[in-house]
Amino acid sequence: MTKKPVQLTPQGFEKIKEELRYLVEVKRQQISDNMGTAIADGDLRESAAYDEARMEQSANEARIADLEEIIHRAVVVEAKAGEAEIARLGASLVLEDASGQQVTYQLVGTHEADILDNRISDESPLGRVLLGKRSGDRVSFKMGRTQSEYTVLDVSLS
Repeated sequence: MTKKPVQLTPQGFEKIKEELRYLVEVKRQQISDNMGTAIADGDLRESAAYDEARMEQSANEARIADLEEIIHRAVVVEAKAGEAEIARLGASLVLEDASGQQVTYQLVGTHEADILDNRISDESPLGRVLLGKRSGDRVSFKMGRTQSEYTVLDVSLS
């Protein structure tokens, strides 16, 4: 079965490549050094330091494999300034709720999403309804039992 492509902004693609580079070039060596120290300390059957280093190595290698898979399946989607300002991957949107409160989100691929940084996935409930919208459009979506409505005040591509 073919896995679906992973859509990323150029910044998200670079961030994933940087993380992979760090895990391969720096973290692997740190873990290897920790394992070497634990081995030098003696009996591995009762070495918590060695067991911890092995678990850390396993987690690091799993993350490396995940990142390599993401990069292999990546489709970099560039939002170009000057194009019609329609919400799509990479676009920033200023939204206003019924109480007049404004919030700005950037639409990104699933692997880049970080709600604490106001980066929402295009596959999230809000992200799905925002795709293709323009300034002045109203959107409504349901998350759990909560129904929310926003007006799109601005769409910008940077």
